[in-house]
Amino acid sequence: MIGRLNHVAIAVRDIAAATAVYRDTLGARVSQAVPLPEHGVTTVFVELPNTKIELLEPLGADSPIARFLEKAPDGGIHHLCYEVGDIRAARDRLVEAGARVLGDGEPKTGAHGKPVLFLHPKDFCGTLVELEEA
Repeated sequence: MIGRLNHVAIAVRDIAAATAVYRDTLGARVSQAVPLPEHGVTTVFVELPNTKIELLEPLGADSPIARFLEKAPDGGIHHLCYEVGDIRAARDRLVEAGARVLGDGEPKTGAHGKPVLFLHPKDFCGTLVELEEA
C-alpha cells in the first residue's frame, strides 16, 4: 500500500538557522520558507536525491509544532511521510485494520498541494505517519 518515502519532517525552533545548516553546511538545495497557517507551521523543503527533509517551524503558540517543541526543546524528527496512490482507499483499509486517523479523518491539503492524512503514532511504533496522495 505505501509507496516511496516522500519526506522526513524535523521540528525546529528557528527555520532560518536550520535552513542555513542544510544549505551552507551540508550543501543541500533548499526551498523558500512557506507559511501554512491552516497547519500552524512554516515549512522549508531540503531536496535530496532520493527524498526530502521538511523543516517545520511553529506558526503561533497553538501550532502542533510548538507543542512538540515544548516536549523536545531541541527539536527533532516529527513525522515520516509516505506516498499512497489513493489516500481515501488507504485510509479505509487502515481504519478497517484498526489504525486511527487523526483529526476528522478527511484528507487536508498538505504542503505540496496534495491530499494528506496523519495516523496516530501509537499505531505505528511510536512514529507519527503522514500519508500523501502521489
